[in-house]
Amino acid sequence: MDMRTVTLIQGDGIGQEICQSVIDVFAAAKVPVQWEMAIAGLEAIEKFGNGVPPETLESIKRNTVALKGPTTTPIAGGHKSVNVTIRKALELYANVRLAKSMPAVETRFSNVDVLIVRENIEDTYSGIEHMQTPNVAQCLKLITRQGSMAAIRYAFEEARKLGRKKVTCVHKANIHKISDGLFLNVFREVATEYPEIEANDIIVDNCCMQLVSRPEQFDVLVLPNLYGDIVSDLCAGIVGGLGVAPGGNIGRDCAVFEAVHGSAPDIAGKGLANPTAILLSSVQMLQYMGLIGYASAIQNALESALADGVKTRDLGGTASTSEFTAGIIARLNLDGAESNVVPARDGAAKEPTMISEDWELIGCDVFVENHGLPQMPEKIGPFTLRLISNRGTKVWPGATPDIMLVDHFRNRYVADTSVTRQDVLALLQELTAMGKHWCHVELLNQVAGEPRYSKAQGE
Repeated sequence: MDMRTVTLIQGDGIGQEICQSVIDVFAAAKVPVQWEMAIAGLEAIEKFGNGVPPETLESIKRNTVALKGPTTTPIAGGHKSVNVTIRKALELYANVRLAKSMPAVETRFSNVDVLIVRENIEDTYSGIEHMQTPNVAQCLKLITRQGSMAAIRYAFEEARKLGRKKVTCVHKANIHKISDGLFLNVFREVATEYPEIEANDIIVDNCCMQLVSRPEQFDVLVLPNLYGDIVSDLCAGIVGGLGVAPGGNIGRDCAVFEAVHGSAPDIAGKGLANPTAILLSSVQMLQYMGLIGYASAIQNALESALADGVKTRDLGGTASTSEFTAGIIARLNLDGAESNVVPARDGAAKEPTMISEDWELIGCDVFVENHGLPQMPEKIGPFTLRLISNRGTKVWPGATPDIMLVDHFRNRYVADTSVTRQDVLALLQELTAMGKHWCHVELLNQVAGEPRYSKAQGE
């Protein structure tokens, strides 16, 4: 059987120890994989000043498959997330996590089997943030039709391939009516292509409550990026934690499989690390590559070791990382592993459909920095001031509600007829001449009288 080259990124902290476990298990199982080592994370920062060097990305592109250990992401500063950088650079549009009850891993539930498909690139993870005033930070939540469709269609394709019966869209479209509303609308559109699969939706907060009370009701979940990040960790918690949670990032041309837990620098080098998550991720990787027999052999040996009480300390056992690895190797049964091979999957996604609309520009929201309710002109050119809001709540016209005001006010200017961008520029020039300190502008468009923007709270 031809050898396949896979990029191996050991990462930070315990990454080297748990990746060594994979190397040892693959060698014992005679998996036809050879490793090409690449670096990312703190070591790359120290050597190159870049958490993900171009050479690492080129290695993944060349080999089309990578396995990655955990990397460290600083909180509220420092370098950008290595995981996010890799996902965006390689257009890994779907994050796939399996939360499945494992033998001898004691939890409150014993019948969990949920596949979580998370849109992996956009949402608030686009990383578009700005300070609007010294007291107001803004993050843009970007949900696109194309990005949503790619992840949602992948969820349905996986459900069909694996014989799963139901796909549930998780959202907050009751509040984020436009952004999450778009994700939900795309879900409903794609669902019509899979009539044999049940499709339903649930609000994300209710989903979390249901997951910790009756997780067996869920089969496949598909979510926007932020909710997916949170819910996938919640699902990991109900089956034993991130230490038993595999993860894969699927793109059009390549895939990166990873341990989703942290780098745990406090236990690095002590032989305490649990390699279960990255071993299960390597099983997912082998399935992706079509090496089904080898994947099953390693999965069965891992589950057998756990069932026999060979567990690391975090799972209530006494085995060291190397002892746990040896326990898996001792239980490998390679009968038929080499013969059970299917063609490697085609990672290319079906090209998402795009729509076009005839938009009519009718106004703009001008965000102004001001201490206290600003005195804004009620009429400028074709525009009339319709409302002023603060943190989304209408504060003018009418009595200003008794709320805490910050120094960032939205001023909605709307015309009775269509306007142009030149009209908007003239409005901004007039406000500038008046000394109004505007921060940014959002255009207001409509289609056949239907607004493509949200109302203010209280409007």
